Amino acid sequence: MALLGLPSFGVAQDGPRGVTGTVTMTRTDYDRLIDLASRPGRGTEPPPVAAALTRVNIRARVDGLAVRASMQLDGEVFRAGVSKVPLITGATLLEARMGDGPLPLLAEGTNHFAFLTGPSTFSATLEVGTAVATAPGRGTFTLPVPEAGSATATIDVAGDQTNVRLSTGLILRRTSFGGRTIVEATLDPGTSTQVSWSTRESAPTVAPRDVRLLSEVKTLVTIGDADVRLLSLVDINVLQGEPAQLEIDLPPGYEVSSVTGPSLDRSETLTGHIRIFLMDPALRRHQFLVGLEREKPGSSFRLETGLPAVVAAQRETGEVAVEGVGTLEVAALDIPGMHRIDIREVDRTLAGVARQALLAGFRYQTAADVPTLLTLNVRRFPDAPVLAAVAERAIATTLLTSEGRALTEVTLWVRNRAQAFLKVGLPTGASMLSIEVAGEPAKPAEARDGTRVPLLRPGFRPDGPYAVSFVYLHTAPPFAGKGRMEMLLPRMDMPVNIVEWEVFVPDRYRVDRFAGNVMKADLVEQFGSNSRLEREDSLHPAVLPASPGQIVGRVTDTAGGVVPGVSVIAEAGGGRQSVTTDANGVFVLTSLPSGPVNVTAQIPGFRSVRRPLVFDQRPRQVDFTLEPSALTETVTVTAEAPVIDMRGSERSMTASGSGFGTAAGTGAAIQSQSQASRGQTTQTPSVNVQNLQRKAAGVLPVRIDVPRAGTSHRFVKPLVIDEDTVVSFRYRRRR
Repeated sequence: MALLGLPSFGVAQDGPRGVTGTVTMTRTDYDRLIDLASRPGRGTEPPPVAAALTRVNIRARVDGLAVRASMQLDGEVFRAGVSKVPLITGATLLEARMGDGPLPLLAEGTNHFAFLTGPSTFSATLEVGTAVATAPGRGTFTLPVPEAGSATATIDVAGDQTNVRLSTGLILRRTSFGGRTIVEATLDPGTSTQVSWSTRESAPTVAPRDVRLLSEVKTLVTIGDADVRLLSLVDINVLQGEPAQLEIDLPPGYEVSSVTGPSLDRSETLTGHIRIFLMDPALRRHQFLVGLEREKPGSSFRLETGLPAVVAAQRETGEVAVEGVGTLEVAALDIPGMHRIDIREVDRTLAGVARQALLAGFRYQTAADVPTLLTLNVRRFPDAPVLAAVAERAIATTLLTSEGRALTEVTLWVRNRAQAFLKVGLPTGASMLSIEVAGEPAKPAEARDGTRVPLLRPGFRPDGPYAVSFVYLHTAPPFAGKGRMEMLLPRMDMPVNIVEWEVFVPDRYRVDRFAGNVMKADLVEQFGSNSRLEREDSLHPAVLPASPGQIVGRVTDTAGGVVPGVSVIAEAGGGRQSVTTDANGVFVLTSLPSGPVNVTAQIPGFRSVRRPLVFDQRPRQVDFTLEPSALTETVTVTAEAPVIDMRGSERSMTASGSGFGTAAGTGAAIQSQSQASRGQTTQTPSVNVQNLQRKAAGVLPVRIDVPRAGTSHRFVKPLVIDEDTVVSFRYRRRR
């Protein structure tokens, strides 16, 4: 069977074919085609609403006791045919238009509807009228707002500087001209807004007689490179009256850069003064921030400047703070009515806005209309470079393993003014393991030109030296039977006064023939520090060996004899530590936290002695002298514990025990001290080596088998400035 004009659906391969322009198909395909044609097509879903308003723009004008508002409504009809569209609720309509013709409306109760054909967009205009409700000094009317996507309004009220308020919505702009006030606002769609206002007469140039006020002016004088700037915080307390505007006299020669304040409506800059219009004259206190600036005559000059003053203030008090950019010397002359004060007495608000260190402070009080003149002699000095940070001392400890791995800890005592990071150039193949800044862990920052060690953290701004330490692991070729090895410390972009380096070599190797850009520590000690200590031994107690983070001391009786077996207790950071003096009366406290520490020495038969101090991780020596007593008494000694000079007193010392530390082995350390003072060199590892061994055993995130037995070699390099510290030596395996 053939059908004309049908598309090919299934062409029979066998059987007769029709003429050109026809399609031949089987009966089964034909029935399927008829079935598909008889099925109803999918219809489109109707929109959820018939129409919606997209935006409404209202222009309302108040004339006498009547308000006429013109509302421009834009929207869209979504459904086909005629739809019933709600336009406004609770309004008195005067006229409705669409385009050039009238728009028929249907009123149902307080609602007004329009019948519009869609789908299409529409724009309608409604004229609405309402009455003004009056009260003494106050007018009010209710403005209906259609329910649209957005609603804006422009409200025109009679009177200059009229204070207009809205019950709902937000006022965006307020202008006054021609005796009227115009307010631009955004309203809440679908919610009627109550508009109220109170009209006041414009205040004359000078505040009326019935207005009484007091003022306080705090001024920051900034002497810049090319200008002088005044930033004045003006506080005004109104004692009587309700001024609508205020005036502030300006010192001659200045230009106004800014005027701000929470109660400021607008300001006008006139010749010699600023006129400030208030948003709410009924407020009793107003505050403004006035910025002024003028050119500076030269590098060294005599500065004579007036200060802003509130016109008609019956009494005005004020403060002046002076700051300068660069290095300045400010000399204040004798100024009548102005008294020099300590800069620490300057108001906190004024000191808080200063960007430089305050150079001078003044306080004054004036009567009405009496100008205040500030006179200063200013001398500028050329700028000199200042180091942002410097390390007073660096202690490096390196543990070598037979596999060629080197674990190094570097501790710096830093004085920091403004440097946020320390750039550390680690040796090739080295990786950073841990960082501590003033006893708190920190994370490194990686960069292309090296690793960055943070020197500061939020809330931490030190005013004295503090410890910065980091540990890194360096992999080098392993030790052979014999050979030569070269080691170097990382480059640091901070001047270091002196670097002290201790290299711990496994006991199975013997090293000699040292070279590099360092010096042996024993040569420096024999030449300088030891001779000085020998000369002072007769005048001062012996300086005990100590390392950073330690408190050491000796306990004696009133006759000068040592007292062994004394319990020395340290209380710090909520923790408690107890050690016992050895046969030489010496004790060692290690790993104490920074902050206030109370150290107490006690033993039966003697009075207990307590020494409070503030510990900053620098080694301290705290000696005790005990007095016999039959009763239990405690004596508190407030004398400052001296900081030990590590360059002259740090010697080899072996310590072991639990808790914070112990005094075991300190007698051997004292013998080592006396040997070193006679020029004999010892290779016993210091406490720094033992501390680093303990870190490698259970604290650091790396597995390394550090040797427990070996020898230490100490080196010194003074004044290291962003350069490598290198030492090389020859080694040979012991048989």
